[in-house]
This record gives sequence, structure tokens and C-alpha cells, in this order.
Amino acid sequence: MLRTDFRFSLSASKTKGILLDIEGTTTPISFVYDVLFPFARGRVTDYLEKQFDRADVRRDLELLRREHDAEAGPERPQLSSHSRAEEIASVTAYLHWLMDKDRKSTALKSLQGKIWEQGYREGRLKSQVFPDVLPAFQRWQAAGLRIAIFSSGSVLAQKLLFAHTEQGDLTEFIDNYFDTTTGPKAEVQSYRKIAATLELKETEVLFISDVVAELDAARESGMNTLLCLRPGNHQQPSNHQHSIIETLEEVG
Repeated sequence: MLRTDFRFSLSASKTKGILLDIEGTTTPISFVYDVLFPFARGRVTDYLEKQFDRADVRRDLELLRREHDAEAGPERPQLSSHSRAEEIASVTAYLHWLMDKDRKSTALKSLQGKIWEQGYREGRLKSQVFPDVLPAFQRWQAAGLRIAIFSSGSVLAQKLLFAHTEQGDLTEFIDNYFDTTTGPKAEVQSYRKIAATLELKETEVLFISDVVAELDAARESGMNTLLCLRPGNHQQPSNHQHSIIETLEEVG
């Protein structure tokens, strides 16, 4: 594990874009697991009953069924299509199972984003970011850097989170959003796609995350990387090669 008493120099590294994870990096993990996930979990059935016939919801359900059919193992809850009520009940059970397993299901993330959208719109949700996030965004934007987000949560969920923070609407600082439709976060190709979309070389992008496996993939693609240690973050393997920061104030 590398020392933490340093400052990552964006100019020396010739960084032109900063790619950020959300939970454990810009946002406390406790907000995601103790607020967002329970909010969506408790409202799945009601949301599906009211929005079942929406075209975008139907697309999510079709994708969910394809993911379900590709799932290995008999322990997963079965999906029913015998009646509307049975389908909703079986979908709810399967979504709860995916949540319990912390699966990065694209269909699950899309449906969660739609439920959170309703919560934000109704004023039931207010998202949290660490105090150093807004000053960092302001500093990086003033320096002409591109700021992007890569999260397992859907692009919709990402935009909602940054639009409704306790520090105000931060979306004006963010140039791009990437989710699992780009690719898994632990695969090298995902980061190559992101760099191409940003129209930057991989070596010009700095990726900051709280997960070593993600940083390993980004580093292999050619990106610079920083491991973000925040209160409440999950413990990571100690035998990694990523420099460590405890606040975004150390990046400038």
C-alpha cells in the first residue's frame, strides 16, 4: 500500500479528464445502502402496479427476463407471466433477490433509477455528497478539465443524485455519465470505451474509485488511478499499486 501523504498533480500527469466512481468516492456508502436501496426496495411493487404499462418499464422488464434466463443456478426466484398480479409479484421477488446479492443488473439499476426519480420529484429524497466534492468540481472545471462519472447505477440515477444534492445541483460540472451499458466496471475494455467517448487518450484520464478491482482495470487500460479511502468504505486488498487519497482536496 502506498503512502497517503502526497498530492496528485493534474498538471504534471497531463490529466485532461477526471473519471469518478460515486459510492465511497463522491457519496457516502451509507447513503446508498441505508437510504437509496431501501427506498427503492420498499416501493418496487407499488411502482410496478402503477407504471406496469409504460413502454420504458416494459423494456426494463423484458431485459430483466433475459438476464433471469441467463442466470445460472436454480436458487433464483422464478418469473411468472400467468397474470399481471403474478408477474409483478415474481418480478418483485427477483428484484429483491438481486438486491440481496448486490448484483449489478442493468435492468435492476434502470428500475431503481425510475423509482428514485419519483422520490426526488416528490421531495422524499435528497442526495448526499462529501463536503470536498463541490470545491473539487469547481476547481477542476476552472482548470478546463472534463469531469465524468462511471457507476453501476444507471445514468438516470447518476444525474438525479447530482441534481438533488444537499449542496445544490452539481450537474453543471459533469460532462459525461457512464453506467453498465458501457461495460462492467472491472473490465479493461470499459475504460477504453470511456476514453474514446471523452475523446481523450487513456493516459490523459484519472480514475478515482474506492474499489481496487475497478482501479486495476482502469490502470491496465492506461489510465492514472487513485484509491479513495472514505469513512465507512469497504476494506480493500492491501497488495495493490494505487496511490491513496482521503479527500478530493489532494487532487489538483
